[in-house]
Amino acid sequence: KKVNTSKGKKLIVEALTPDFCGDLDLVANVAMSGLDVYAHNIETVERLTPRVRDRRAGYTQSLNVLAHVKTANPNALTKTSIMLGLGETDDEIRTTLEDLRKNDVDVVTFGQYLQPSRRHLPVKEYVTPEKFEEWRVVAEEELGFKYCASGPLVRSSYKAGEFFLKNMVREKERERMEAQAV
Repeated sequence: KKVNTSKGKKLIVEALTPDFCGDLDLVANVAMSGLDVYAHNIETVERLTPRVRDRRAGYTQSLNVLAHVKTANPNALTKTSIMLGLGETDDEIRTTLEDLRKNDVDVVTFGQYLQPSRRHLPVKEYVTPEKFEEWRVVAEEELGFKYCASGPLVRSSYKAGEFFLKNMVREKERERMEAQAV
């Protein structure tokens, strides 16, 4: 069910979720809740996951969450985010993107990691805007992501793709309606 505003415009619902400790029933509950975009951030490459993420979170667990969304709701768009500048290599980034595509993730965002406090990991590299653009091209044109927002100030909640996501949701809705009419 779509949520209508007081002006009659349809809202697009995106949920940024945890991994629910790998409980796929909980993932399915959220995926089937009527949302349009299911977002869960993988955050970094596999090698850095134990140092970057909470010890209860895992690289494979995040991939399983994102894949299960499509099992529970094939019409949902899936979205994830990767921080750059933590010491990851180009090969590791490419492998992460390939893993995401193997799990049918639709949208990826890249942003610069910024150290929130002295207690957090230091920035290893400030990635250039040109390098962010290279990753956008790899994601969209080489690997087939439906959309990629990539830049130093991009975050998982980045709004630049909102127009694109709205159109994708509307297109999926139209396809669903046509399939039901047949």
